[in-house]
Amino acid sequence: MNTHPSVRVLPPPAAGLLSLIFPGLGQLCTGAVRKGLLISTSFLTLTALGLWRVSVLAHRETGWIDKLQKALSRQPGFMMLVILLFAAVWLTSIWDAYFLAQKRKKDRSAKGRNIIFALILTHFFVIGWQIAEIDLVKMVQKFPDTIPPLLKILMPWEAAIHRDRIEVDAKARILVDSEGEIPPVPEMIEGQPYIQVEPRTGKLSRMDSQGNIVEGTAVTIEGSGYAPLTEVQIFWNDAVGNAFRPRIDGTYAGTMTDAKGSFSYRMTMPYRLVPPSADGPQYHTVEGRQLQGMGSPKPSEPLVLTVQLIIETIFMGMMATLFGIIFSIPISFLAARNLMFGSLWSKILYYITRTILNIIRAIEPLIWALIAVVWVGLGPFAGILALTIHTIAALGKLYSEAIENIDPGQIEAVQATGATKLQTIIHAVIPQMIPPFVSFTIYRWDINVRMSTVIGMVGGGGIGFLLVQYIRLLDYRSAGIAVWFIAITVSILDYVSAEIRNKFI
Repeated sequence: MNTHPSVRVLPPPAAGLLSLIFPGLGQLCTGAVRKGLLISTSFLTLTALGLWRVSVLAHRETGWIDKLQKALSRQPGFMMLVILLFAAVWLTSIWDAYFLAQKRKKDRSAKGRNIIFALILTHFFVIGWQIAEIDLVKMVQKFPDTIPPLLKILMPWEAAIHRDRIEVDAKARILVDSEGEIPPVPEMIEGQPYIQVEPRTGKLSRMDSQGNIVEGTAVTIEGSGYAPLTEVQIFWNDAVGNAFRPRIDGTYAGTMTDAKGSFSYRMTMPYRLVPPSADGPQYHTVEGRQLQGMGSPKPSEPLVLTVQLIIETIFMGMMATLFGIIFSIPISFLAARNLMFGSLWSKILYYITRTILNIIRAIEPLIWALIAVVWVGLGPFAGILALTIHTIAALGKLYSEAIENIDPGQIEAVQATGATKLQTIIHAVIPQMIPPFVSFTIYRWDINVRMSTVIGMVGGGGIGFLLVQYIRLLDYRSAGIAVWFIAITVSILDYVSAEIRNKFI
């Protein structure tokens, strides 16, 4: 007796030949329709994805042979792996169809199925890896570049405190590219910052005939009398009084003072064009500038703005949740199957309600925020509208499912007393709904607070807009203040929501 009616419809060689013609065809003809369709559709999808990636890699080529050759030359490892997996899936499909058509033990068929689908999943993974442009080598090599901004985000509190600042500076002259009297060592004045440069004469960096920079004279700048452990910015003033800050190896010239307020900094004289009309000795000036704090510390502007906007963010989430509850509760009754399947018209209303909720929920709050910004303009009102619309759809679905899972026995008991539809809902449905409703509502409030930080990025109010601006300006310390406040706020809300949930559930 044949215990596997889905196999041995064709001779094994014929089944293998059909899968050779097209993967999955042999499985279809042996009666394994579901498996054959899955293999065939997967093979077609992988073929389309492979052709797409070849077209992307060789978009300027015209013929497919030329495209394939170009793609192989650009990414040989990826292309060879895709071709090998493509062939492996095809050959495994033939092997699998052959054994399906043969009367073998069930575990052999399962083994073949596992192999072919493992190859298909591997093929999808390889193509997905290339589409996502994953580069582990680059990720490891570039990781050190993320450490400085990450440390500023994790430890941003230096930017949270502000003091009134004054700029102090000291100057020293230097003779460049000309004959003349070498400037004397600057005179030191007690209580004022002081710098000197050695040597006090030299040549500026210049550009040769091939456009390459030829480095000028190396000078050492020594300073004292500055505030300790504070940055000193080095400026260069040319002969006509134009001041600029030289760049050394891609960074602006400057250094930190030691605990005594002194520093020593070595640099090459920068590139600077000397006007052809320049005559006589050319004296430039090296300047050390420092911003020094004065008075008592006070909250910085980023800290004040962050506190204001995090409060705005919390209330955005609260208002959106409140409005969402008001509108979603009546809608949830219309979307509950056990309450709406009493008549044809109620069924139609149920399906219409469910469809609208699914459509609204499928559109991300970020998209709703963009629409709301066009509707009512920039600001928190747009964010509240966006969150409210999405909250109505989300809570409407969750509430309706909670209604569908209530105990029908209580409903039947109330109906047995002759209660009306409204009385049944009030006395048998609502008491069972309160615990899940409270749980879903608190969860949604938490989501709305976190989501309000995102929709602020498109002008929907809240702290998100401020966070994006700081990141765009590369002000990672100020961005870190915002990130910390967001994390602290979410943690506090999580604790509060847990306490509320314990009281009602």
